[in-house]
Amino acid sequence: FAEVTDHVYSLLLDVKKRGRRVVAVGTTATRAIESAATAGGGFCAKTDLYISPGFKYQMTDALITNFHLPRSSLLVLVCAFAGREKVLAAYKEAVRLKYRFYSYGDAMLIV
Repeated sequence: FAEVTDHVYSLLLDVKKRGRRVVAVGTTATRAIESAATAGGGFCAKTDLYISPGFKYQMTDALITNFHLPRSSLLVLVCAFAGREKVLAAYKEAVRLKYRFYSYGDAMLIV
């Protein structure tokens, strides 16, 4: 279930219009604002939006998220945002440096 009110959606549009970045904090927030963009306005419902490579982001310009488990839909979303090769290189470095994964570990900012 996700909600982006009409007011928040209009604020996001204003941010985009002014040439500023919309930074989603988390994959759930990403799916919510992209669902609103797909709907063309406020959104309050269960979303079945599955973001995978080839998805055209309309609202999200940057993403803060943690390191997700291999083969998860969340990792697929991150790869759709940043590109599979770049994400896998970041993960390789994170493993080398012993970063913590999933909900108990380190995060990354993707711009």
